[in-house]
Amino acid sequence: MKITEVKFVEGFIRMANDGWEQGWHERNGGNLSYRMKDEDVAAVKEFLSEDGEWKEIGTEVQGLANEYFMVTGSGKYFRNVIIDPEDSIGIIKVDETGTKYQIQWGFVNGGRPTSELPSHLMNLEVKKRVTNGKYRVVYHAHTTNTIALTFVLPLSDEVFTRELWEMATECPVVFPSGIGVVDWMVPGGKDIAVATSKLMEQYDVAIWAHHGMFASGEDFDLTFGLMHTVEKAAEILVKVLSITPNKLQTITPDQFRHLANDFKVELPEKFLYEK
Repeated sequence: MKITEVKFVEGFIRMANDGWEQGWHERNGGNLSYRMKDEDVAAVKEFLSEDGEWKEIGTEVQGLANEYFMVTGSGKYFRNVIIDPEDSIGIIKVDETGTKYQIQWGFVNGGRPTSELPSHLMNLEVKKRVTNGKYRVVYHAHTTNTIALTFVLPLSDEVFTRELWEMATECPVVFPSGIGVVDWMVPGGKDIAVATSKLMEQYDVAIWAHHGMFASGEDFDLTFGLMHTVEKAAEILVKVLSITPNKLQTITPDQFRHLANDFKVELPEKFLYEK
């Protein structure tokens, strides 16, 4: 069996290609990471090497010590993941201190993990803790309509959540905890990782102003579906705003409350304000 025939590797590659086909990954834009299960590590053990150099992560993630991750590469194109995975993606291990990583598979042409590795690992650590280990995927993409909205809406959790909830009935069911927003920051460093990880304590989605979206979930399907839902809602809102700044009708706070009751989800009241 080839490593690309292992189920989680297939899922990772498919998700990367799905994002490319959505138009979310121009050039080398975006990144994807997956915290591997013990059975995943066992399934690919024969392909892993422990001979690589240990390198600094740029932050500390003690909660992920000795864990393995599949990640996309820095400067790599999502469009190439499906045709040359061994060059475009890799498997890394975090050391016992949570401060270093070692490449154990992939990045064959001298590549390295995504420059957003600190953000990915810090947020995977947070989501592991707050979900009791359920969440394993972090995904960042340059979602066009969501980015457009960061130029015209207040950069507020409450405003972005409410406006996107109103765009489609399933939105509050898919992301009931809401959406966090990070003001513009230089990507790739510890500061944006810290800001995003604070939001990920309560949300599964963070929007990076003028940059894109950051989402986390239990598996590839749920995480991709979450981002797809938010971006589709953003597309609808862009179309509505292009027609008129004033909606004639929309979903009301009480209707959201009825929806939450019927679908057995909890919607924070801070998003159900009167306009």
